[in-house]
Amino acid sequence: MARPPAPLDDLARQYGPHRHDAPPGGYEENSRRPHSLVETHCCFCGQQCGIRLKVRDNQVVGFEPWEEFPFNRGMLCPKGVRRYLQNAHPDRLLDPLIRAEGGFRKAGWEEALGTTVSRLTDIQARHGKDAIAIYGGASLTTEKTYLLGKLARLGFGTRHIDYNGRLCMVSAGTAYKLTFGVDRSPNPWDDIPKAQVLLVAGSNVAECSPITTDYFWRCRDNGGKLIVVDPRMTPITRNADLYLPVRPGTDLALFMGMLRVIIEARLVDSTFVEQHTTGFDALAASVQEWTLARAAEVTGVPPQSIETAARWIGEADRAMGLHARGIEHQSKGVENCLAMINLFLVTGHYGREGAGCVMITGQGNGQGGREHGQKCDQLPGQRSITDPAARAHVASVWGVSPDEIPQAGLSAVEIMEAIHRGEIKGLLSMCFNPLVSLPDAGYVREALEKLEFFGVIDFFLSETAHHADVVLAGGLHEEEEGIVTSAEGRVIHIKQAVTPPPNARTDTDILLDIARRLGKEKYFPFRSSGDILDELRRASKGGPADYGGISYEKIDRQMGVFWPCPTEDHPGTPRLFEGGRFFHQDGRAHLQSSAWRESGDPVDADFPVYLTTGRVVSQYLSGTQTRRIGPLVDQYPEPRAELHPRLAESLGVEDGDWVAITTRRDELCFRAMVVKTIRPDTVFVPYHWAGLRSINRLTHRTLDPRSKIPEYKVSACRLRKVEPPPERLPVALPMAGAR
Repeated sequence: MARPPAPLDDLARQYGPHRHDAPPGGYEENSRRPHSLVETHCCFCGQQCGIRLKVRDNQVVGFEPWEEFPFNRGMLCPKGVRRYLQNAHPDRLLDPLIRAEGGFRKAGWEEALGTTVSRLTDIQARHGKDAIAIYGGASLTTEKTYLLGKLARLGFGTRHIDYNGRLCMVSAGTAYKLTFGVDRSPNPWDDIPKAQVLLVAGSNVAECSPITTDYFWRCRDNGGKLIVVDPRMTPITRNADLYLPVRPGTDLALFMGMLRVIIEARLVDSTFVEQHTTGFDALAASVQEWTLARAAEVTGVPPQSIETAARWIGEADRAMGLHARGIEHQSKGVENCLAMINLFLVTGHYGREGAGCVMITGQGNGQGGREHGQKCDQLPGQRSITDPAARAHVASVWGVSPDEIPQAGLSAVEIMEAIHRGEIKGLLSMCFNPLVSLPDAGYVREALEKLEFFGVIDFFLSETAHHADVVLAGGLHEEEEGIVTSAEGRVIHIKQAVTPPPNARTDTDILLDIARRLGKEKYFPFRSSGDILDELRRASKGGPADYGGISYEKIDRQMGVFWPCPTEDHPGTPRLFEGGRFFHQDGRAHLQSSAWRESGDPVDADFPVYLTTGRVVSQYLSGTQTRRIGPLVDQYPEPRAELHPRLAESLGVEDGDWVAITTRRDELCFRAMVVKTIRPDTVFVPYHWAGLRSINRLTHRTLDPRSKIPEYKVSACRLRKVEPPPERLPVALPMAGAR
């Protein structure tokens, strides 16, 4: 049944997006009036910087630096210093909404929740338990992700639950579990300044993880060398010792070429490999075909640069690798991560200060959000849902038999495909904006219109929510206590600073009310976030991600606790694998061999240019939050297409002109930003915008076969110069050509 999005009636327009530039009363008035301070953390990226929120009259009105928190020591990025502006934002959802003839109408909670539960259970009664799916979010507190996973499996009885972290960390997590038996960055960030060599691959650190750059500069101050792998010369590249301008989608070839150099130059740490790993002989055989000449031909990186990078890592006493979405958002993202990990394992760079390969988590709770149950293939404690022992343990905590826990379900993109096939007919989504963040947005829109029922829990009306039947007004980050886990594996405490407005609710209250209406309240006896954490601790105990000894009080005392932390008297584990023991049953790291394959959307004569996507410093993910905050909008008001002067000249394009980008799925127009900091065969567009500015209308749905992550970073396209689209003219373009 086709269901177009709700029209923008007066009520829908009320929920914007509107700009929000200042707190109520203005900055000057707020600076004079008394307030309290709440020590908590930023609501955005995986760094989870410490911040003190100023609170007055149940509103967050400002912030102060939290200089004692060890990760950021008071420093914040442009998003962090503006995050407090969400609390009193005019777009805040203050009531539940129900789809009506003219758009949306306000509703009471009894009607909104009753409609949601009755419509979803009616679908299940007619089509089976798995005819509905649940979407979660990687910015939710860990307690909420645990609760959502339990609600899907025990409340609704569906196996289909996944989350927007599927678009972030799953390739890295899959690779780490295959190699090490655990999914977590093995080193605290304090190790970064102690490395002699840093290899940074596919990570625009200065814009995506700004505070991490301080760790890089301290490494450089200590004499360390910096190698950057990226198709674009991102800001950190300006201070790099070596830049490897890799062609999009060819990182695997680069790493295999580097590994062959390490082996041929006899830079392998044979003692470490023999004592602590398996699979070296097969790995060495797999890279023999990757001569410097072949690696250079495939990647576009000069052979001498490949050799230099390999030798620097192999000859160093302490080297670290850091990687992010650039190598993970590919249909061979798992292989890319495995190959990069191998470089540091065969050279013995593990289990010591300043030695290891780490993932830079993107979303606020990207680590904790996948560990405890909202990922389709995992149960609490990072346990595999297919493992009988894991199922038995969690079932014992939940008070059910293992058979009552559904098996693994579909991933985020696969859920959309199942909607198209008619297998999934109902969807409940929480803090996920798939119409902007999933690839091939036209396909996603068609799926949303096919649903018999679509419910959304959020605090702003996202683009996806315009397709909903019911929108439940949920809570902000600062309105509920909980924990999250940062990029370095540090579990931290989110403190409640304010309560929701009168007719909005916390996310936990909404989920518990749904469980009650399902008649499953006996499985959800929680009265607070602390109650949920207590059960989570028991459910995770003995698993790879063991939170058994972590409490709010302990986190506050220690400024965070690194898991695993199995008991209350355990201090936590900042650095994994010390002593050379890994998480596999044999105690060894399992080196993994990889085979080369092409992208799922290859360039050819009709589509000869690589399209790649990423972030900018002032925006976050789908922009549902940051596109509403005036100063962040002004910093980067619309997406721009970065292209090299040689490519621009071939098109007759100058800086500020409009170009049409066409892929095998759609065509969109953007203003050109002509820069020398990108490969001539590549165009870059950031992904934070919606509608005709949404670059994910052009990306494709090819998935990594193991991680099920979409291949955002490699699409084939063609470009041409066009006249300015009338609907796009009002937006100003500061900073054009600035980089």
